[in-house]
Amino acid sequence: MPEVNTPDLCVAAFDFDGTLTHGDTLLPFLATALGWPRFAWALLRSSPWLVGHALRLVRNDIAKARLFKAALQGVPMADVQRWAERWASQQLPGQLRGAQDPTMARLAWHQAAGHCCVMVSASPDIYLAPAAAFLGFDGLVCTQMEVESNERLTGRMQTPNCHGQQKVIRLQAWLAERYNPAALARITLYAYGDTSGDKPMLRLAQQAWYRGKPFAD
Repeated sequence: MPEVNTPDLCVAAFDFDGTLTHGDTLLPFLATALGWPRFAWALLRSSPWLVGHALRLVRNDIAKARLFKAALQGVPMADVQRWAERWASQQLPGQLRGAQDPTMARLAWHQAAGHCCVMVSASPDIYLAPAAAFLGFDGLVCTQMEVESNERLTGRMQTPNCHGQQKVIRLQAWLAERYNPAALARITLYAYGDTSGDKPMLRLAQQAWYRGKPFAD
């Protein structure tokens, strides 16, 4: 990776699904965690909204909310954490892009340079936390799930779906919590994504890559 001249503070924001992996991880995680009978039942219950989303008649966040409720309502967090740790150690490595992939190479370069790397994803925190730790990220910004006082998931999202403009809002809030105003002014932001939902975040960055190539909107 060629050297570039940058200010002394660099932050690299990476989308996850499709950018660092070969495709979506949410459905494979749910299928592995729940088992096929329960997963199939959740898909059946949420199918009107999922089909509507595929036909571009239903918004992404609405379809996802229906799937989450059908799949995760009432599930103990202890079970989810056990499933997530097993998925991160056993399934995730096979879903990641190889070390020679341009975006994976960029992640390795940022980490070797000591830059702050943050994962920014619409997928939920219940399994992204161990994924971010596995990949050595310094921070995680994603869709957060609501947990009841009895430590069971409600099936509802605690935060808005971290997609599109929400990625910008959440990333800016995360940066503001991590850095003081003087430091914020010195940051060069890099961003990496692979879908239209990532483009608002790419536009925010001073340097951005889309599907492994420099981003030009």
